[in-house]
Amino acid sequence: MAFEIPKTPYSGKIKEITLGKGDSALTVGGETAYPFYFFEGRMPNLPRVAMEVYDMPPEDWPEAVLEPFKDVTNDPAAWARKCVKEYGAEMICLQLVSTDPNGLNRPAAEAAKTVKKVADAVDVPLIVWGTANHDKDIEVLTAAAEICQDKHLILGPVEEADHKKIGAAAIGFKHTVAASTPVDINLAKQLNILLGNLGVPENGLLMDTSVSGIGYGLEYCYSVMERTRMAALTQQDGKLQYPMICNLAKEVWKTKEAKITEKEDPRMGDVKKRGVLLEAMTATLLLMAGGDILIMRHPEAVKLVKEMIGDMMG
Repeated sequence: MAFEIPKTPYSGKIKEITLGKGDSALTVGGETAYPFYFFEGRMPNLPRVAMEVYDMPPEDWPEAVLEPFKDVTNDPAAWARKCVKEYGAEMICLQLVSTDPNGLNRPAAEAAKTVKKVADAVDVPLIVWGTANHDKDIEVLTAAAEICQDKHLILGPVEEADHKKIGAAAIGFKHTVAASTPVDINLAKQLNILLGNLGVPENGLLMDTSVSGIGYGLEYCYSVMERTRMAALTQQDGKLQYPMICNLAKEVWKTKEAKITEKEDPRMGDVKKRGVLLEAMTATLLLMAGGDILIMRHPEAVKLVKEMIGDMMG
């Protein structure tokens, strides 16, 4: 009697979302089975890696991850071009850290001009990420949406407290939103419903259920992502059938394990290799949980993860 691998029947499907425009547009989602379960279903589109660009020189990055970008940190557009041309970035995520009211508090109009410069500098899809300060993000992301109305941006984080105004800007100027919730599947579903009721189309929504670095509560984030994907595929929950975006780089590189030098603690080993592996391992785990877009930082970590994706996809 031949052995048959037990298979889970799936009745749902993740929606396919096209990001960006023109020849460089990318499609994510479309899965009909759990991540990389090719023996049970299809995974028609590769998970994608976006590389971070900051709108100001980073002040707290470890030297190991700052070194590849040290010649472009004063110019976000040049930084984005370098990520695409030298490091093969498939997408760019512009982190608008300078707009934080607790930091430089850069005006929305000025931030929007930076977004436009970066959008004009590269032809890959562009993610624009605010600071999660609701009032300021409304100002900044709506201004960016208007000035880049022909660029098909991905705007995030969009949370319940600011979803109406940012969502309306995304609808009006034809951008995609990244719906962000704090590690809770019920809140994630609720926000998706609210955005749908507002008028955000099904092909204009990504989910951000929140992530962390390995060793810092990643198991909780993994569990929520896993349960989200299970509900989408096996329970036909249409409100959770969206691709997931993982803003992981900042969570990894802010940890003490990524920053402690060999001089401070020789037992920790090579600081660069340690940071790269922490980021690559975190990204790999999030892929296994169902991540469709990974926002990463170090070029070597990006290379490792893209190689793994290639191997897994055959």
